[in-house]
Amino acid sequence: MVLGTRRTVLVLAAGLVAAACEPATAAPQMITVYKDPSCGCCTGWVEHLNAAGFKTRIVETTDRAALHERLKLSAEMASCHTGQVGLYLIEGHVPASDIRRLLKERPNVLGLVVPGMPIGSPGMEMPDGTREAYDVLLVQKDGATAVFAHHA
Repeated sequence: MVLGTRRTVLVLAAGLVAAACEPATAAPQMITVYKDPSCGCCTGWVEHLNAAGFKTRIVETTDRAALHERLKLSAEMASCHTGQVGLYLIEGHVPASDIRRLLKERPNVLGLVVPGMPIGSPGMEMPDGTREAYDVLLVQKDGATAVFAHHA
């Protein structure tokens, strides 16, 4: 009987250890979005983020130039809205999948940008499905950029 009891205890202990090692269901990641109160495509991007499981906090502002200066984002990289998630800047119509990849890989960078407003990007969808190719750029802390993802 002792052997059966030991085996039961070991099986239960192994199960508890395995359960403790499994990742807990993560709470949705919060993205603060700075946008103009009248911008429709910004609202579309927020809806895209929410549909992808992110939580969003909206800060309406008409002075995004000061925000870009504070975040050290050059004018060439600017778009119509700015997000912050953790320590990262997210500028423009960046797909949620690229934000998730950034958060998983955790590089030591400023963040991701999609300069301009590419047709078909999240928040810029067209009723007829028209899309243009665009790049999501990884912005280093010194301002240098590299292609992080290409979307066609």
